[in-house]
Amino acid sequence: HSKKMDAQRRAPRIVAGERKRSAQESADKLRGVHEERLSEARERREEAADALRNDAEIRVSLPHTAVPAGRTVLSLRALRPRYGRLREGDLHVHGPERIALVGRNGAGKTTLLRTIAGTLPALSGEATAHVPLRFLPQRLDVLDEELSIAENVARMAPGVSDQEIRSQLARFLFRGARAAQPAGTLSGGERFRAALAATMLAAPAPQLLMLDEPTNNLDLASVRHLSGALDSFQGALLIASHDLAFL
Repeated sequence: HSKKMDAQRRAPRIVAGERKRSAQESADKLRGVHEERLSEARERREEAADALRNDAEIRVSLPHTAVPAGRTVLSLRALRPRYGRLREGDLHVHGPERIALVGRNGAGKTTLLRTIAGTLPALSGEATAHVPLRFLPQRLDVLDEELSIAENVARMAPGVSDQEIRSQLARFLFRGARAAQPAGTLSGGERFRAALAATMLAAPAPQLLMLDEPTNNLDLASVRHLSGALDSFQGALLIASHDLAFL
């Protein structure tokens, strides 16, 4: 009889023990999920803080973009682009000159840049770049969405080591694992920074950089990042823009 009583007493104890164990496992699981979410949130907060921090400037070293003062960088001779108002355009750019291309919409600024870049044939005359040139269009379609930021840069900088690319990308504020993010997942400001990095870090190093309305749709932090990157560039610049404060 007492054996039966003991067994009855033990049964609820075993059930209670099982319940306690499964409750503990659930709590552990939840804690694991919670900690994972916490660390993700912390990471996101750090990224946001990185972007907002006043010292989050792009300070990249680009010595190979330097152009000697006397060097002819670009020659336009009697150029008439396919669209726009330019007729018989002549221009000679020497050394690290910085030229703003201004004019109303439809005047042909983008067409001129595309003609110089060689993606649009001229109606007549010629445009000759005498140094390596890179063009960052307004559409930022220099990025392959499927590839990571680092892979996008590597595609445009053949022969440059992965280590060098990653160290330069850190200066474009893509540190560590962030350089491995696929381009298709980037926010607007990050996307612009990645396209700018791929353009400026290309090999051979561009000594003429052309930008089309680069500050369109950019937030203030991104405009600051762009200005910092262009401060580091030592070659010639040709920029089409309506943004006089930026120019």
